[in-house]
Amino acid sequence: MVIKTDELPAAAPADNAREPGSQAGGKGRPGAAEPPSVMLLNGDCSESLEKEEGGAAEPPRENGLDEAEPGDEATGQEVIVIQDTGFSVKILAPGIEPFSLQVSPQEMVQEIHQVLMDREDTCHRTCFSLHLDGNMLDHFSELRSVEGLQEGSVLRVVEEPYTVREARIHVRHVRDLLKSLDPSDAFNGVDCNSLSFLSVFTDGDLGASGPSDSGKRKKGLEMDPIDCTPPEYILPGSRERPLCPLQPQNHDWKPLQCLKVLTMSGWNPPPGNRKMHGDLMYLFVITAEDRQVSITASTRGFYLNQSTAYHFNPKPASPRFLSHSLVELLNLISPTFKKNFAVLQKKRVQRHPFERIATPFQVYSWTAPQAEHAMDCVRAEDAYTSRLGYEEHIPGQTRDWNEELQTTRELPRKNLPERLLRERAIFKVHSDFTAAATRGAMAVIDGNVMAINPSEETKMQMFIWNNIFFSLGFDVRDHYKDFGGDVAAYVAPTNDLNGVRTYNAVDVEGLYTLGTVVVDYRGYRVTAQSIIPGILERDQEQSVIYGSIDFGKTVVSHPRYLELLERTSRPLKILRHRVLNDREEEVELCSSVECKGIIGNDGRHYILDLLRTFPPDLNFLPVPGEELPEECTRAGFPRAHRHKLCCLRQELVDAFVEHRYLLFMKLAALQLMQQKASKMETLTSLENSSPLSSEPKTEVSPGPEVGSEEERSSASGLAKVKELAETIASDDGADPRSREVIRNACKAVGSVSSTAFDIRFNADIFSPGVRFPESCQAEVRDQKQLLKDAAAFLLSCQIPGLVKDCIDHAVLPMDGATLAEVMRQRGINMRYLGKVLDLVLRSPARDQLDHIYKIGIGELITRSAKHIFKTYLQGVELSGLSAAISHFLNCFLSSYPNPVAHLPADELVSKKRNKRRKNRPPGAADNTAWAVMTPQELWKNICQEAQNYFDFSLECETVDQAVETYGLQKITLLREISLKIGVQILLKEYSFDSRHKPAFTEEDVLNIFPVVKHVSPKASDAFHFFQSGQAKVQQGFLKEGCELINEALNLFNNVYGAMHVEICACLRLLARLHYIMGDYAEALSNQQKAVLMSERVMGIEHPNTIQEYMHLALYCFASSQLSTALSLLYRARYLMLLVFGEDHPEMALLDNNIGLVLHGVMEYDLSLRFLENALAVSTKYHGPKSLKVALSHHLVARVYESKAEFRSALQHEKEGYTIYKTQLGEDHEKTKESSEYLKCLTQQAVALQRTMNEIYRNGSSANIPPLKFTAPSMASVLEQLNVINGILFIPLSQKDLENLKAEVARRHQLQEASRNRDKAEEPMATEPEPAGPLEEDGSQPQVAKDPSPSLQG
Repeated sequence: MVIKTDELPAAAPADNAREPGSQAGGKGRPGAAEPPSVMLLNGDCSESLEKEEGGAAEPPRENGLDEAEPGDEATGQEVIVIQDTGFSVKILAPGIEPFSLQVSPQEMVQEIHQVLMDREDTCHRTCFSLHLDGNMLDHFSELRSVEGLQEGSVLRVVEEPYTVREARIHVRHVRDLLKSLDPSDAFNGVDCNSLSFLSVFTDGDLGASGPSDSGKRKKGLEMDPIDCTPPEYILPGSRERPLCPLQPQNHDWKPLQCLKVLTMSGWNPPPGNRKMHGDLMYLFVITAEDRQVSITASTRGFYLNQSTAYHFNPKPASPRFLSHSLVELLNLISPTFKKNFAVLQKKRVQRHPFERIATPFQVYSWTAPQAEHAMDCVRAEDAYTSRLGYEEHIPGQTRDWNEELQTTRELPRKNLPERLLRERAIFKVHSDFTAAATRGAMAVIDGNVMAINPSEETKMQMFIWNNIFFSLGFDVRDHYKDFGGDVAAYVAPTNDLNGVRTYNAVDVEGLYTLGTVVVDYRGYRVTAQSIIPGILERDQEQSVIYGSIDFGKTVVSHPRYLELLERTSRPLKILRHRVLNDREEEVELCSSVECKGIIGNDGRHYILDLLRTFPPDLNFLPVPGEELPEECTRAGFPRAHRHKLCCLRQELVDAFVEHRYLLFMKLAALQLMQQKASKMETLTSLENSSPLSSEPKTEVSPGPEVGSEEERSSASGLAKVKELAETIASDDGADPRSREVIRNACKAVGSVSSTAFDIRFNADIFSPGVRFPESCQAEVRDQKQLLKDAAAFLLSCQIPGLVKDCIDHAVLPMDGATLAEVMRQRGINMRYLGKVLDLVLRSPARDQLDHIYKIGIGELITRSAKHIFKTYLQGVELSGLSAAISHFLNCFLSSYPNPVAHLPADELVSKKRNKRRKNRPPGAADNTAWAVMTPQELWKNICQEAQNYFDFSLECETVDQAVETYGLQKITLLREISLKIGVQILLKEYSFDSRHKPAFTEEDVLNIFPVVKHVSPKASDAFHFFQSGQAKVQQGFLKEGCELINEALNLFNNVYGAMHVEICACLRLLARLHYIMGDYAEALSNQQKAVLMSERVMGIEHPNTIQEYMHLALYCFASSQLSTALSLLYRARYLMLLVFGEDHPEMALLDNNIGLVLHGVMEYDLSLRFLENALAVSTKYHGPKSLKVALSHHLVARVYESKAEFRSALQHEKEGYTIYKTQLGEDHEKTKESSEYLKCLTQQAVALQRTMNEIYRNGSSANIPPLKFTAPSMASVLEQLNVINGILFIPLSQKDLENLKAEVARRHQLQEASRNRDKAEEPMATEPEPAGPLEEDGSQPQVAKDPSPSLQG
């Protein structure tokens, strides 16, 4: 853990930071993986990772320091070059050769400690200090502040005496070293460990083997036969979907046993007289040779004593060897330990650092193999000491979470270094808080925490643990009676969390929110919040000085709060408004009434209960006497929902305002043009514009037709509108007519100001119990209209827009989570899923939306099942959990008609039933109602739930019907439901379809995990660099783009540490750029990191990981690592089959890739299976006339040509030619190419026929010229691979390049204009779409997540 002192929370004393990779609080990063906080630009994360690998003694590896140069580039934004070049120092440690280490002046002394604790030859030391010329260096001083430290200085490692704390740290560190290859922490989801399987498929490191080795490989390429046949289940058309290959056994995991047992002895703690001899604690060890020994840890080190299991004798035993390190002592007494420990450490340092660094938030795996439960003293001790703060080994020092969360927000943020430091501190505290809150929530539900109101019934109880406040998602004291009771109480926490996320993002100085985490665990929802200082001593009525505690009966306001909230109102589109309280007084608010303001004892202004930050969704809130627009009523709205807390998403509010802004500009432009046209007839022009203002309805909720016209309007029209905006702004309303125009346009679009465009929402409209003063009735009426328009906009623009994007393949969801993400980006709540599916069904391009329909139905079924499971699980006591879960899964997925639940009491018989205790953990009723559920009943409930919640009627009564009707896969449903409910099941093959025995037994349910929702703070500066880098790339300035993105990578590393989703995107783009610029080794190195990171932070079978595998395979192929490329592609195909199945547009791309590589290694028959499948899938999803299909035909034709089956080849190439001719015309180069190829094929066919005839005529004596069947060259295969993956290289001269850049710049300006227009419809504003028209050869357009820097201008 590398923490800076300046960033240490006040509560945690500075020595906290010394924990050696302490695995604590989920952030024990082994080694100095987290870049030092002030290493601004000159160190890339890989520099410190490099040191961590002990890379300093060896020559720097190719993916090492060469990435750290962009520091010198002033990026035109802010120059943040703190260019202190690194230098090297010599380290003298006892017992080994001196070695040199590269360091940077901004590093702290403690980071050198971290590196030494991770190096293979010094990893067994933890308790030492560094001395320079006899003076001890302070742990927390920066290297540049150390006098006399320069290039070539010698640092001596001096062993220090142990204390109890240091001895414990040492034992813990040794245990971590012994367990370093053991994946059980990743399977169990603890300490931010997660799985990665890339190394299984690449056989070690990709680019790191050094030039000599890859040279050997290249030479041996042609000779080595590669076994390319994939396992049966990966081939196209296979129906088998095995589960076991998901987590292949990594041979490194068969751990080398160094010791049988290492545990704390029962003789601890030392008695007083032994304490005075320096004994700190006793350990008990059983060596691999079965020798039992007792070890004393003393201030001077470790030695054997004469105690046995039953007899205490602290005197030293022979050999009387005192060692400062436990490892050295064990080396001495156990030869097996010595041998195996050395091998283990060698393997440990060979692993890629990204395989072992902790992730910022815990990732859980839904499957795990059967693991032996091994003895582990540290794990056992952690479970039973009060694991409070993240410094577990200093009990009693809990962290004041609230103070830490708020102080980090108060850090200065004037310049870039300050902002980086601040963002980094915020991110760090948030991830620690999330880990602590998750652990606390599980402890609460498991019944390990005492309630603060123990006398009340379990639903009402509240808890405090580790300075975090926990409450359960039930309607306590009828608080939500008018909003839907328990259902409302269940959704309120997530709404509140969204509010917290939003206010945090606006980041107004002086306004504070609470740390909030929402945890779903065992059917309960727990909200964890940091505690406002002083809130527990006071009554809530006294504390609230702004807002209302009873939903609007009594309302108070406060000038300071109004001032603070006013600053958030513009970005959040919130209207400042007045309401009446119970004494008929007008109170002014700038938020919804439930939002409460409390000044803590620390004098900070907190806001909480942000559950109605966004305006209500009228489609799900029937209000008597209010008519919704026609688009809504047509779709069957308003529908009563289970609760009245349905809000629009922030993304929707933003899209709606954007849409209105375009409308506003159009109206203004229209009127100004009319005015210009009739300068003389001013009067008429005003009359012309008056209908607009008198009946705003016609303009206001523009249906789809307005939208389509919008897309037709050319860039020039938009440029005019922009120009108008500027003239309007510069006018200052000097011209009364233009002021009139603006007033009319404002009125037409519902702007709250009449002089400028400004749309805001009043979140209290339609809120039960809130009353508005008479004077505001007109405003309230306008606000109601605005809400209705927003509800209509969601149905008439956003949902059709989503479906259109899916037809155009602008977005390619692959599973439920990615579909949900795509919906949410457009502001569509999940409760509209039924409506989205209805639209898909009615779409003329229904077949091209087949994949969306399947994913949607699967999501609908698993979400409905999740709702049922939640209440089902609340009635289960702890001892029956695995039986209950396996019974539920049997009813949900197994074809076995009548599974019987095993009640938990069958293992043991208790003598007498104890009386029921009043204080049970929540839900521990003696309830066996769950055991009588049948599959028929469950599926009936699922269909009913789908109807009630999503308004969609499912036509199925059993799982088999569902699978049959909708083309689903049971394994996919199992994955989706397990991820949603947090269940981990055993990795084995399940026979879902057996009618003779149920698929699951209770032994198959291994664990139940929490599902955690939290705020994830962003690195804003890094993100801006990333975006400007992307923009540069799209203009064709690759080098500059590359530098900016490298810069972004540095800043991301600075804020997030080494592992994060956004760093993954950064690495992916860098790899692609290096590939395009021809630097394959660098591309490989970056893409390998991207794959590892995606596996670690998103999950081993997340759709994003599948994409990363495909990119990596391409770069491997380009680097001539053919067998690796194939095994990566096979892995991607297996994962896609598991996650979705075969029938997906991405599968066409993947199969084309596999087919091409197989063609390259002359496996023609196998290649054809994949290419023909790709052709079929492309034809289905892109239409038989698409350019993609033409390309697919061409690829198939090439393989037939290689097989000398010219008739088939001609047939396919003709198909392709026809498509090119109709789509692109006779003169297009593609059409010409195809026609040339046809001629060539015909000639070959004729030649072959001649030869055959010759043979028939002359028999065996025929004189036959040998036929030339050429294997395709690697270059031609690579060229085709680039084409299908959307990468184009253009051979250009310097002059061409200049022209191209000018052209691209011109185009970019046009696009900027149109992009401003399309922003509302843009799939993902963060990573803009490719510039220029999509490649004409039908190459795959990138998934929205992957901006394609294809270079066509």
